[in-house]
Amino acid sequence: MARILITAGPTYEPIDAVRFIGNRSSGKLGSNLADRADELGWEVRLLLGPNAETPENTGVEVVRFASAQDLEDALAQHLAWCDCLVMAAAVADYRPKACEVDCEGKRRRTGDDLSIELESTPDLLAGCSKNARANQLLVGFALEPAEELEASALRKLAKKDIDLIVANPLETMDADAIDARLIGNTDHGIEFDQNTDGPIRKDAFATWLLGHLDELVQSRINTPRTNTESTSHASL
Repeated sequence: MARILITAGPTYEPIDAVRFIGNRSSGKLGSNLADRADELGWEVRLLLGPNAETPENTGVEVVRFASAQDLEDALAQHLAWCDCLVMAAAVADYRPKACEVDCEGKRRRTGDDLSIELESTPDLLAGCSKNARANQLLVGFALEPAEELEASALRKLAKKDIDLIVANPLETMDADAIDARLIGNTDHGIEFDQNTDGPIRKDAFATWLLGHLDELVQSRINTPRTNTESTSHASL
């Protein structure tokens, strides 16, 4: 059976030994995907962020991460293993610069205002695309206001150079249900556009998504993408 690598949960970007910059991602969707994939016979590895909901099935191999850097390192280690990457983690776009972080102690309140300089985190999914084999399927997520959802999803497909994107509105975060649309990258030969026809529970969505991914993964394994970027990495 195919191998699937899933990322889930938030990243915590440290300010000091106590405080961090994070987000409200629960990891529910990624854990639901991991459980359902395991039940369907996939080999599953889940890269799971801090304070995120864990999968129930013992057949899921869980690897923990905390920060965007931790996740980048884990992806570098595990990407080559999989046939399909589902990047459901909510990775911080910005983090405190290294010179701003006091990992050994705690910043004390002084009564004065405090400014912390941030730097952009790397685009982890775009990085995976550059290093992926031509027969791997890469799936991303777009979480945006409903009125911007389709345009954002199409931009991300092109910018990150991935195969599929799950577009879902902001209300999905930390909720039990999802109202999503799965859009394929026509530049990668994937003529696919399907929605869930209204909100469904995340465990049901996991079944819906994996049903589509199973067919697309087998197609990609049998017919690797042939665009120039992917072909140059086919031997990695």
